[in-house]
Amino acid sequence: MTAPTTLASVDPAGGAATAIETAELPIQGSRGYWGSVLRRLSRDPVAMAAALVILCIVLAAIFAPLIAPMDPFKGAMARRLRHVGDATYWLGSDELGRDMLSRLLYAGRLSLFMGVLPVVIAFFIGSGLGIVAGYAGGWVNTLIMRIIDVFFAFPSVLLAIALSGALGAGILNSIVSLTVVFVPQITRVAESVTVQIRNRDYVEAARVSGAHPFAVVRVQVLGNVLGPVFVYATSLISVSMILASGLSFLGLGVKPPEPEWGLMLNTLRTAIYVNPWVAALPGVMIFMTSISFNLVSDGLRSAMEVRQ
Repeated sequence: MTAPTTLASVDPAGGAATAIETAELPIQGSRGYWGSVLRRLSRDPVAMAAALVILCIVLAAIFAPLIAPMDPFKGAMARRLRHVGDATYWLGSDELGRDMLSRLLYAGRLSLFMGVLPVVIAFFIGSGLGIVAGYAGGWVNTLIMRIIDVFFAFPSVLLAIALSGALGAGILNSIVSLTVVFVPQITRVAESVTVQIRNRDYVEAARVSGAHPFAVVRVQVLGNVLGPVFVYATSLISVSMILASGLSFLGLGVKPPEPEWGLMLNTLRTAIYVNPWVAALPGVMIFMTSISFNLVSDGLRSAMEVRQ
C-alpha cells in the first residue's frame, strides 16, 4: 500500500510555504510486539522442531481412536511381552498382552491433560495473586507473599505426594495437588515483575492522571506482566508432566486399567529384565514430551528478549 507524501517548501524571500507532492512512498505496516516474537521464534530451528514434535504427539492423542490399531484395554496372556517389531504388535505388548502402540496413543491423552491443565489453572490464579500483591504493596503484599512462602518450605515433589496422599488417588485429586504446587511459583514471578512495572514512568503517569487502579492494572500492568509469566509457565509444563507421571507411578494418580505413561511404567517395571525395550517406551514418551516443552519454552524466552 502506498500514499503520496507532501513536503512543505518555504520561499527564501519570506513568502508563504507551498506544498509539494512527492512521489508515492510505501507505508510500512506495524508488525507489533507479538508479531515480532512469532517471527523470531519461527527462525529458531530447535524450537520449531520441538513444537512439531509436540504437535504430532497432541494430534496422535486426539485422533487415537482412528490411529490405534487395536483396543488398548483388550489383552491376551498368551501374547504378553511381545518384542518391538512384532508382525502383529509393532511396538510389542505389555504384561497383559495389550498392544503397546494403542496404549501409548491413548495414554497421551491423560498425560497431556494432567500435565497442561494444572499449569493453566495455576497461571490464572498465580498471575492474579502476584499482580494484586505486587501492585497493592504494603500489608496486602506481605499477607499474600508470606502465605506463598509457606509452600516454598516444601520441595515440589514431596508437596505433590503429600497432597495426593491426603486427597486420595485419582485424576481430579492429582490435578488439584499439582495446581497447588505451581500456584506459589507463578505467584512469585508475577509479583516480582509487577513490582518492577509499578515504578515505571507510564504507570506513574496513569496513576497521577487520576485513572482508576483497576484501569491502570488492566491497561498498563497486565499486558507487561503476563508475557514473562506465560513464558515461565510454559517451562513448568514439562515439570508438571513428570510430576503427574510420578504420582501415577506411585499409585496416587490414574487408576488401572486407564492407560497413562507413568502408570504404564509402574506396571511394566517387573518386565524390565525380560523385555527392556517395551518397558522403556512410556519413559521415552515422557522424556520426548518434556524436553520438547522445555525447548519451546527456551525458544519463546529468547524470542521475547527485546534486545535481540
